[in-house]
Amino acid sequence: MTKRLLLLPLLLAAFSAQAQQCDLLIRNARIIDGTGNSWFYGDVAVKDGKVLQTGRLPAGITAARTIDAAGMVVAPGFIDVHTHIEGDEFKVPTADNFLYDGVTTVVTGNCGSSNVDLGRYFSRLDSLKTSVNVASLIGHNDVRRAVMGSSDRAPSAAEQQQMEALVAKAMQSGAVGLSTGLIYLPGLYARTPEVVGLAKVAAQYGGLYATHMRNEADAVEAAIEEALTIGRQANIPVEISHFKIGGKQNWGRSKVTLAMVEKARREGLEVTIDQYPYTASSTSLRTMLPDWALSGGTDSIQYRLNNPAIRKKIADEMTSLYKKRRLKHLDYAVVAYFRQDTTLNGKNIAEINKIKGRKSRLKEEVQTVLDLAAQGSASMVFHGMSEEDVKYIMRYPFNMFASDASIREFNVGVPHPRGYGTNARVLGKYVREEKVIGLEEAVRRISSLPAQKFRLKNRGLLLPGYAADLVVFNPDVVKDLSTFTAPHQYSTGFRYVLVNGVVTVDGGRHNGTRNGMVLRLNQ
Repeated sequence: MTKRLLLLPLLLAAFSAQAQQCDLLIRNARIIDGTGNSWFYGDVAVKDGKVLQTGRLPAGITAARTIDAAGMVVAPGFIDVHTHIEGDEFKVPTADNFLYDGVTTVVTGNCGSSNVDLGRYFSRLDSLKTSVNVASLIGHNDVRRAVMGSSDRAPSAAEQQQMEALVAKAMQSGAVGLSTGLIYLPGLYARTPEVVGLAKVAAQYGGLYATHMRNEADAVEAAIEEALTIGRQANIPVEISHFKIGGKQNWGRSKVTLAMVEKARREGLEVTIDQYPYTASSTSLRTMLPDWALSGGTDSIQYRLNNPAIRKKIADEMTSLYKKRRLKHLDYAVVAYFRQDTTLNGKNIAEINKIKGRKSRLKEEVQTVLDLAAQGSASMVFHGMSEEDVKYIMRYPFNMFASDASIREFNVGVPHPRGYGTNARVLGKYVREEKVIGLEEAVRRISSLPAQKFRLKNRGLLLPGYAADLVVFNPDVVKDLSTFTAPHQYSTGFRYVLVNGVVTVDGGRHNGTRNGMVLRLNQ
């Protein structure tokens, strides 16, 4: 006992000496720690890439640099769990659009699309060094394509084993789970048992199942039920991506769909959702075509669209569907990027139809869609959601905010503004202006909740010993500037962003630092 009492002053002195030396000191901030608890005034000391101390720190602490954050909030760096950065990270490794929106970690490999050899991909990222941390899911579409091509059939037992082996390899390399994109080729040909088999493999390694469901409009309830069934049968946590209700004919159904998620949670299934705070979605033009018309991939699609009889069948089916949805025009569908003719970027289908000299009728606009699809498809923005549904879903406590975006090449195309402004829009429009949710709750949804769900160790909370991924922002001025017509504008209000303890956004300017790392599951 006496020895312990003698050692205590020495330990305290050692700790005090350590605390007095740090790399960075943030003073006078309102601290929001990511738990959802109320903010409090205090300081944050950072050393060796980690949070050293928080709270009211002594005046004697010294640091290589001190930031006065009076009037600002310091919070854990934001984690965007639904991104598509593959390919863009090598073009723009600084990931400016994410950093200017407070994001320090992204999860890629969503909607069934990823690198199949994640071990090799992670090695390339380790060498490249990006400005944000990167975790990845293993994508079902690319796994299926590697084994079965674009076949519209169930896998043989041998093919199922090959796919499961690829998923196992990816999980061993550090994937955080399995993703599906069941509206895309070739995933739309997969039946539930196939996905369950792959999800079981991901579950063995502690991963989750993230899904772009089979339908987010007329058949959304059946699609949710399939996602929940996969979770139950594979005994795996479920993340339903970009939870929404599409199509004016479905507005208001969020009360039904969200109730399905809540019921599943009460029954013991670990299911959560994510959402982008906009009333428009974005995906490929070819998703406007019937599923059967996409079979076999690009060559087969072009053959069908160039065959008069088959093209007529496709057009008739599309026209009939749009009439059921009470659409007179396709002006809800806007071209974000069309490589074959960039003059069409930013124009909707009804406008493009007129440019082509066609009559302003639904049947003619369908033909315009088919013309574009025959040339190679396009990236699109679809305006089809209700603001009331967006807000209703936003209030759900187990809902994360995610951009569903790539790393943006500045001034290229007319992309969805969510790639620039998702978090700033939540904090500015929905927290400060409309008070849909509180500030501390919003921060929890983009920090600790994602870290917990995707098992990102020592991230998402502002606590001693955790990685010093931090954002310092002014809640009174933070704002998204990106719009659908002028998307290439960075968010404002984020004054400082630290990634693994290193200042990357400094005084509101990205300084080019690339201190991100690959985040592997269980590492």
